[in-house]
Amino acid sequence: MGSSHSTPEEQRLRTLVALRRVRDRMDREYAQPLDVEALARGVHMSAGHLSREFKTAYGESPYGYLMTRRIERAMALLRRGDLSVTEVCFTVGCSSLGTFSTRFTELVGMSPSAYRRQAADATAGMPSCVAKQVTRPLRNRMAPFSLAAAVNGAVPAGEPQP
Repeated sequence: MGSSHSTPEEQRLRTLVALRRVRDRMDREYAQPLDVEALARGVHMSAGHLSREFKTAYGESPYGYLMTRRIERAMALLRRGDLSVTEVCFTVGCSSLGTFSTRFTELVGMSPSAYRRQAADATAGMPSCVAKQVTRPLRNRMAPFSLAAAVNGAVPAGEPQP
């Protein structure tokens, strides 16, 4: 008696599962050369459909999510202080130092080299698990805390400075 057609809810659930697989793959393989076409093929979607559905579900494009993940990892490597900005760029999977620096500055609010200098001072003596949390870039710009505020004194975005 069952129909061979799935309900809209079942289709949406399948789409969300596929999107989660794409996001998990980007989290795991962020340092690899990933493109939307390859990610889409892996979940049997077109690149355009994947991009639209991903943005609807997560609030940003697959490329934006991947770059944010790469910048997160770059921040951790820059805090360590033993790699140059160029080495960090290539280690996290970016092939262009210019694009990496531009995206890093957009997300973090300062250049990678400035972050490296400041993070060394700001996180000195701080347990790495705490440093990772307070310096994590925000994927959702509407979130209550900005990264710059977290690094520069943890003042919630939109609230007056003391």
